[in-house]
Amino acid sequence: MLSAECSDASSHTSSMMVDSTLTQVGKNLNEAMRILGDGQGELESGTRRQHFGSTGIPGPLQGDGQDVSTLLHLVHNLINDEEEDGEKPTLHRLLNVGEQGHMALLGHSLAAYISVLDRERLRKLTTRILSDTTMWLCRLFRYENGSACFHDDDRDGLVKVCRLVINARYQEYASEGYTVLSSKQPIIYQSASCRPGLAQHLCTQLGLPLSSLCTVPCNTVFGSQHQMDVALLEKLIKEDKEAGKLPLLLIANAGTPGAGHTDKLGRLRDLCDQYSLWLHVEGVNLATLALGEVTSAIMAATRSDSMTLTPGQWLGLPAVTAVTLYRHEDPALSLAAGLTPSQPVDKLRALPLWLSLQHLGHSGVVQKFRHATSLVEDELKSPVVLFKFSQEMSAGEGLTLWTLGEQLAQLVPTSGVDVVELEEEGTCVRFSPLVTAAVLGTQQEDVEDLVVKLMEVVPVMDSTLCLIQDFREQTHRHSPSLRYIEEHSWPGLGAVRYEPQADGMDEIRRKQELEKINTELLKKLQELDTDIIFSSGSEFGREEDCIFVGMVTEDVDVCELVDTIAALGRDIVESGRLLENMTEVVRKGILEAELQLQKANEEKLIEEGMLRQLPLVGSVLNWFSPVQSSIKGRTFNLAAGSLDSTEVTYSTKAQAGKLSLQDAPTSSSKRLPGSITHLV
Repeated sequence: MLSAECSDASSHTSSMMVDSTLTQVGKNLNEAMRILGDGQGELESGTRRQHFGSTGIPGPLQGDGQDVSTLLHLVHNLINDEEEDGEKPTLHRLLNVGEQGHMALLGHSLAAYISVLDRERLRKLTTRILSDTTMWLCRLFRYENGSACFHDDDRDGLVKVCRLVINARYQEYASEGYTVLSSKQPIIYQSASCRPGLAQHLCTQLGLPLSSLCTVPCNTVFGSQHQMDVALLEKLIKEDKEAGKLPLLLIANAGTPGAGHTDKLGRLRDLCDQYSLWLHVEGVNLATLALGEVTSAIMAATRSDSMTLTPGQWLGLPAVTAVTLYRHEDPALSLAAGLTPSQPVDKLRALPLWLSLQHLGHSGVVQKFRHATSLVEDELKSPVVLFKFSQEMSAGEGLTLWTLGEQLAQLVPTSGVDVVELEEEGTCVRFSPLVTAAVLGTQQEDVEDLVVKLMEVVPVMDSTLCLIQDFREQTHRHSPSLRYIEEHSWPGLGAVRYEPQADGMDEIRRKQELEKINTELLKKLQELDTDIIFSSGSEFGREEDCIFVGMVTEDVDVCELVDTIAALGRDIVESGRLLENMTEVVRKGILEAELQLQKANEEKLIEEGMLRQLPLVGSVLNWFSPVQSSIKGRTFNLAAGSLDSTEVTYSTKAQAGKLSLQDAPTSSSKRLPGSITHLV
């Protein structure tokens, strides 16, 4: 009886300790988020708190420890440190992770705490977390009888799946290793639209040669140009089998990385069944499996052997692992491939997602996906929208890349638009709300604002493209002083450089003059009352000392614009020459004045004699017999460029002073009126 009471008391005490520790973990996280979040409010209000010293140079570990608050403020300063870069404080450098994001962050904190529990309690807890999360994900994404692998790198799930398939298809692989692969080389097939570097990563991690990778082209005649050519894939499989190779695995897309297109998963599933290939599917469109209405093309993904999901990205959850769902009946092979964690602590990777899914609930997850897809007009067909600026001119590509992508991203940052490079379409702007909406908090108003800004930018781009040739021709009209610079990547009217004649100058002096003139010219152009943007454009090309002219509207007079640039450049050059001439005149005047003063000193020596030059004797002689100095000052006339004596100036001033004293005899001032004279 006493033993039972002691056991209950011990259990109660342990429970109280756990409760207090969990409470402290939550408090620390709230305090951390408050301190890190305060930086955003301080930037918005224009106030800054005490700066905790931090530099970019590593230093020694301090002797005394620091409290949690000090360390959090240090992290805050490192995150929001603009001083070292010389940048102005910017708003929203940290995304607002939201309440569900806090749950994911809490999961990481709790994982560190749970990992120190006793082994039996840790095993029970991690098994429950892993089982719950796996079941919820399989039900959400309609993947029956599936298992789950949680991994930080979204490519690692596929790597482990490949290991599983190799172990299953090569029965002696576990004992003999890679030597068994020489008898039948394994072949991995991927679409040409797969994300870059994926298959190469697989070969590196698995130790396979690149010859084990087969890239299947996309359709060229029928269907989407971003979908895998199924007929050609079957032909390649037959050829590999006839060559004694082993078709192992096929990577298909449910939403290609660039265009968001989905492969014909139903036909690929049948083909894989026919030739005993493992079918792996990945892509952003897999998120739509959680919706009530799912297209047949996406629904076919539920028949795949494995698929990789990125719920953290789709739900806006920070630092949440990717998940690979798979079906396989042999747990030993799954363990050997690394799909099943061997240590209880490895199962804690699922904890942040376990908490976040419970916080959102099934309805909350579906609502987030439904909101993201509703931002696209035809969400059932594809939740990714691509658009490009179509213009039959060589400069259009650069303008599309910069203006239509970067400008829209700056004008409407919550839209999440970015620029992608596609093999057939070229440069396009992409709107993929399933990837960005949850993270950025994109709303319908942001999409409407994006459309408005798009309608504003496109006409300006169009007019700029139409005037580029005219700008080039007008610049050539002012040759050789004004030179047109070919810079196709510049998203504007064009680039010019003012190049005056440089006769007799060496290369170093010529470059210095070019830099000086064009820097001053850029400054004057930027001071003009105009909407046209002028810049140095240093980030766009290798040409130096250029002036880049931005986009213009259709009402701009290009001829007048170029004439203005040339005229300002000419004025700068002429002003520089005038200053050089004046400098030369002053220099010669100073030399002449020095010679005249030297000559006057020699005459004074001859006139007064050597005795008067001695300090003590000269003072006595000058007291008994004063001598009128014959040395006259010199004044330099800048207008005439002549050197004159100050004798006339001082005699005139003296006469004026006498007249002034006669007119005002009662004045107490003894200072003679006069003006400052340039004396040398």
